[in-house]
Amino acid sequence: MQAKRFGSNGITFTQIFAYCLVALPIIFAISLIFRHPSSDRTMGFADARVLENRGVKQNATPIGAGGSEGVLFQHADKYNGRLLGGLLADGFDEAACTSRYSSFLYRKISLHKPSSYLISRLRSYEDLHKRCGPNTQSYNKALEQLKSGNKIGLTDCNYIVWISFSGLGNRILSLASTFLYALLTNRVLLVDQGKDMADLFCDPFPDKSWLLPRDFPLIDQFDSFNQNSPHCHGNMLKNNAINSSAMSKPSYLYLHLVHDYGDHDKLFFCDGEQSFLENVPWLIMKTDNYYVPSLFLIPSFETELSNLFPEKGTVFHHLGRYLFHPSNHVWGLITRYYQTYLAKADERIGIQIRTFDSRRGPFKHVMDQILACTLKEKLLPAVDMQDSVVNPSENAKLKAVLVTSLLSGYSEDLRNMYWEHPTMTGEVVGVYQPSHEEFQQTEKQMHNRKAWAEMYLLSLTDVLVTSAWSTFGYVAQGLGGLRPWILYKTENDTAPDPPCRRAMSTEPCFHAPPFYDCKAKKGIDTGTLVPHVRHCEDISWGLKVVDDHDDL
Repeated sequence: MQAKRFGSNGITFTQIFAYCLVALPIIFAISLIFRHPSSDRTMGFADARVLENRGVKQNATPIGAGGSEGVLFQHADKYNGRLLGGLLADGFDEAACTSRYSSFLYRKISLHKPSSYLISRLRSYEDLHKRCGPNTQSYNKALEQLKSGNKIGLTDCNYIVWISFSGLGNRILSLASTFLYALLTNRVLLVDQGKDMADLFCDPFPDKSWLLPRDFPLIDQFDSFNQNSPHCHGNMLKNNAINSSAMSKPSYLYLHLVHDYGDHDKLFFCDGEQSFLENVPWLIMKTDNYYVPSLFLIPSFETELSNLFPEKGTVFHHLGRYLFHPSNHVWGLITRYYQTYLAKADERIGIQIRTFDSRRGPFKHVMDQILACTLKEKLLPAVDMQDSVVNPSENAKLKAVLVTSLLSGYSEDLRNMYWEHPTMTGEVVGVYQPSHEEFQQTEKQMHNRKAWAEMYLLSLTDVLVTSAWSTFGYVAQGLGGLRPWILYKTENDTAPDPPCRRAMSTEPCFHAPPFYDCKAKKGIDTGTLVPHVRHCEDISWGLKVVDDHDDL
């Protein structure tokens, strides 16, 4: 009867039962995937933070190390997660540098994806560093040639040595610039250890360290190198001591790219000089600048840079996350503070305050400026000065404000304001400041550990306010991929109006760029030559890289 009812080709109950057996597991699997849809998916990003608002653990656990976080993320996309979209190579010793593979648990997955070409070039560089790094046969051979002091021909490997110089923010930015230059010129980057580089950062390259061995023959001269040194590239150009047509090249040259550099030193950014430097086996560089914008103005680098960074305004965002992994000492400072004060917040706001004033603060006009900016831009809620009775909601939104400053006065004023008065929105605001060192102490180990930790913590926030001219803020915005609101530099003890503006890109500013047309051999405004290199928001003569479509 059933066959007659449905026709000779009808489906039997046995077949229907079999189809159900096949379909049920698929339906069950789909239900597991969509059981907890994230509201962030509709916003274009996925929140990868371990430490959610409820059920916060006191210690973050990397994937595979057990604990609830390990279970939560065991099915996470390894490539886009722990390897940062392919920026990082796999296979490092995780215990030696915990931050490398667990930093992604504390921040949202970046909307800026590294290009496949950048990833390929990073893997190629790692192979070069393994072949030519310290204590390899190629390194030892190049070292012997350097010691001989003779002018030499081509070598197996060419090197650029970065001298540890200036404050921590400047060092991070100048080192990232020098690594990019190494990529562009196929050189091996070696890092002067200074007093604390090994204490602050993990090695970014597999197999071979990036640290310059302490027995390097020129290391005792690093402090005395300046623009008048006999081997200084600019000084030799000035004295006509360089013969660019000669077959043999000097065994090494010193590049002086510090903020006080002269016109002949700035010829480094001309194609003609790059052609000469190409075959000098050892370049020793001292700089306190983020000089990436001027690399974009060198014609011979143009195509390579476009391939590496299709999104031009992401250079430091990608290279910074690739190079700078906090040491275990510093990572402990970061994670303990984050878990204690920031993890439970619905939104995290970073405010980085730096005043370049010889007088002792805090200053009222600076506090007025901070409030004017954060309230006008609706980054923080206004308070009810009438102290109206407010019935706090059980689900009130919690905002955590992370303040970094050498002084405690600004965070205390902000904290008191939100303690003494209710917010107009009913939101709850907590204000936290990890340290207040009173003045910059560049040579102290713990001071620099805290400074690096605070830069990194700022990069983990959702919204960022920074101070004009400050490399501390540049590092935070770049690592976090954040376009901050920049507090304008104050004049005459008066809060500027407007108090702040949004940055064009996440890129740092080059404070001391050259203004020179290498072909015409005359001065020129280098901030108007190409759409993707413009003058900075906070320093009118500075240069920064932006995307072609970024708003002015």
